[in-house]
Amino acid sequence: MMRTANPVLNDRTFTRLGGYAGSNTMTIQGTVVKTAIMLLLAVFSASLTWRMASQEGNPMPLAIGGAIGGFVLVLATMFKPTWAGFTAPLYALLEGLFLGAISAIFEMQYPGLVFNAICLTFGTLFSLLFAYQTGFIKATENFKLGVFAATGAVGMVYLLSFIMSFFGSGLSFIHSSGTFGIIFSLGVVVIAALNLVLDFDFIENGAEAGAPKYMEWVGALGLMVTLVWLYIEILRLLSKLQNRR
Repeated sequence: MMRTANPVLNDRTFTRLGGYAGSNTMTIQGTVVKTAIMLLLAVFSASLTWRMASQEGNPMPLAIGGAIGGFVLVLATMFKPTWAGFTAPLYALLEGLFLGAISAIFEMQYPGLVFNAICLTFGTLFSLLFAYQTGFIKATENFKLGVFAATGAVGMVYLLSFIMSFFGSGLSFIHSSGTFGIIFSLGVVVIAALNLVLDFDFIENGAEAGAPKYMEWVGALGLMVTLVWLYIEILRLLSKLQNRR
């Protein structure tokens, strides 16, 4: 069974589709190209909210709208993968609005932080891709189960903290710049990074299974979701380390 913690790439996404033949099948190269397209779209829209913030505008309405819209598109793709050719590029544009605003806020507080976070995010991506391709890291069932469980645990902690915030409380220690807060963020970064391995494995299995061509957009969307999460968590970790100085 193919297991992944990514909400877009679940263990039924490919198996329920059946086989396809010829040029209409999913390929790894096609998924890479579509991922690159999504990254470019995200950079384009991120530049808009980044510029708004640097010119003392208010990018938050666009950022919040982008985050909510992106979440809705992820859900839509989960239930209707055939829409991915439309939902995936639109997700990249909407999520870029959110990332641009958030990045600008961090950059104003900690100059140079965003560049470091981007370098670390893509450095992690290519390092894990190399480790996966060379067999240094293998996506065994135990590995997948462990990452899946750890990701679920992180999600539950964030959800609990969010719910408690409505009652004037919350798990403030996970957001602090103290030792525990840094260790927690470091752990979340590692878990987010390991999800990339699951994404690589799932995309490879989809290509081998002869999934339809539009599943390249689904694979690219799933990888993009993980990259966005990893980038945000790296931003949080670096900001905490800056506060410790």
